Amino acid sequence: MEAGSTVKFARRLGALPFSRRIGLAAGAGIVAVVLVAVLGSSGSSARPAAKPAAHSFTLAALGRSGRQVSLSRYDGRPVIVNFFASWCPPCKKETPLLAEFYQTHRGRVTMLGIDVNDGTAAALSFLHKYGVSYPVASDPTAATAAQYGVISLPQTFFLNAAHQIVQRDFGALSRASLTAGLAKAN
Repeated sequence: MEAGSTVKFARRLGALPFSRRIGLAAGAGIVAVVLVAVLGSSGSSARPAAKPAAHSFTLAALGRSGRQVSLSRYDGRPVIVNFFASWCPPCKKETPLLAEFYQTHRGRVTMLGIDVNDGTAAALSFLHKYGVSYPVASDPTAATAAQYGVISLPQTFFLNAAHQIVQRDFGALSRASLTAGLAKAN
């Protein structure tokens, strides 16, 4: 732009109402931020984001007086952690799949259930109905669920052998999402 053109542009911009000038400035700022984000992230030297570590927990085993379920017991192994409740409609859809998957892959997959904010009798009946044989812990106050950021049930976390979260699924799992999550964890 020539010097005269810049002055004319500045005069026209100055003639605009203040709110319009603020809007134009905000729009220009947004464009600049987007450009920096897009251009800045396209370099090959960018590191992949670190996988978040799963919170360790030790909870009472559901229906097994004096026993506990602890994530640390499975150190060095990939783990699937599923938060659920007997009163949760999508959990009723998902749990039979999890139980069958665990039985089919027994010895090759570690799965832990965490029953959240539920009555013991209702939870035990639920587990029996769907044939759950993997370890299940009770989280009656939802404290562990809160540590994991669980905002709705069911939610499933796939952990690698270092117990870093490699995948998080909201809602009822499908066989495909279960298989994909396990592949990422291994």
